[in-house]
Amino acid sequence: MTQTKTSLLCAAVLAGLSFAALAQQTQLTPVRDRITDEAIHADLSGYAHTQDRIQALNDAGRPVRDYHLAKAQCWLDVSFHEYTRNDRSAFPQAALTESEALIVGMEQGASPLSTDTPLVNGAARLREDLWARLGALHGMPGFVCAQQAIACGEVELVHAGNEFNQQQWRHAKPYIQIAEDLVSDAEALSRQCGAISGAPAALPAGTALTVNVLFEFDRTGRSDIRTYSLQSLDRELARLRAEDLRVAAVEVIGHADRLDGRGHAYNQQLSERRAETVRQLLVERGLDTNVIDASFRGDAEQVQSCDGVRPAAALRECLIPNRRVEVLLKVER
Repeated sequence: MTQTKTSLLCAAVLAGLSFAALAQQTQLTPVRDRITDEAIHADLSGYAHTQDRIQALNDAGRPVRDYHLAKAQCWLDVSFHEYTRNDRSAFPQAALTESEALIVGMEQGASPLSTDTPLVNGAARLREDLWARLGALHGMPGFVCAQQAIACGEVELVHAGNEFNQQQWRHAKPYIQIAEDLVSDAEALSRQCGAISGAPAALPAGTALTVNVLFEFDRTGRSDIRTYSLQSLDRELARLRAEDLRVAAVEVIGHADRLDGRGHAYNQQLSERRAETVRQLLVERGLDTNVIDASFRGDAEQVQSCDGVRPAAALRECLIPNRRVEVLLKVER
């Protein structure tokens, strides 16, 4: 297993916990009773035993990159992460149960295993655009190479949705950023799948690298772009060189959030100015202006609703995925 995966339970291992056989359904100590060393020790033993079962499946020949093994690991990771952060909701147990359900299926040789990703603990479904990109990869020939990143991207979106319900966008955002990176990595792995002897893999028609450039509220200038989203753009441009891809066309699509009224003419103008800012950035980064097509949608295509988020400052921050310029780098070899 990878260092990330084996480090999940390092504290438990160092403590010398006994990995005695447990029931297939691990039950964490009820929150109200999770106050003694003995209770915490028992829970950590349950986590360690579940990790051992994943390790056993890997030892028996199921690769770490396998979609269902990776998903069981990622459910276990997010459960343990929130348990150690003292999440008092049902999420740690629900995520652990999802991990164990997959483990049992693999241990029993069930086929096919489900690829559903339930929104456990009533997690909000954030970022439909990311869900759609992951869903599209399930049907691609390169799925076999990308399945680990796909599985973990789906789990992190649920993780983010749970944090959004509990403490709004500020706590969900780090896990959304993890999911964004996993989606991008999964798409790259899918593109590269099938390469042999140094020869590049064939690309399906219409292959595109996708990145969102995000803007501050009511802003359109270069200095108003969120730094991490600009870094994401540069990372995708670097992939062009790393994968020896040629840009055949670029689609730049400007958007605005829903504030000031859906369909408002002002939001349409914001989206147009944002698209133009990003178009200029791409030209400065070496892309041919003749292959760049810019369009703008105003507030017609929201990817995050943020219903019920208060106060106003928190709502503006939550809506930032809607204040985006989508950059679609359509590539070929």
